[in-house]
Amino acid sequence: MDPSFTLDPRLDADTLHVGDLPLCSVLLMDDARFPWLILVPRRAGLVEITDLQDADAQALMGELRMAARVMLELARPDKVNVAALGNVVSQLHVHVVGRFRSDPAWPGPVWGHGTRIPYPPHAATSLAERAGSLFAQA
Repeated sequence: MDPSFTLDPRLDADTLHVGDLPLCSVLLMDDARFPWLILVPRRAGLVEITDLQDADAQALMGELRMAARVMLELARPDKVNVAALGNVVSQLHVHVVGRFRSDPAWPGPVWGHGTRIPYPPHAATSLAERAGSLFAQA
């Protein structure tokens, strides 16, 4: 890990820590409307995926594939969306969102749709622990 890395305060405020992979911290977005993981490479100063060194870019792709498989097992969604936007939070982070044809934003994007609904505390903890267990098995 880069010792100068710090998580953007907005990501920290809206997520629960699931665990750490070799490159990325894995976060669970605290929004009960959508099963939603966020991968954040623990490297300071990154904004775009193209800012990653080649080895880190390859590691990110592997970790994203793992996160998508975890999402499929965790929530059994109809579709998994993967995106790196950074329009609000510039720190490089990648969203892995489980989507259902029945979710409130389908078929549009989840960003900017309605108001975030936090998980009840016990549900958030349980889901983060289950996700962490699935990553450990992956």
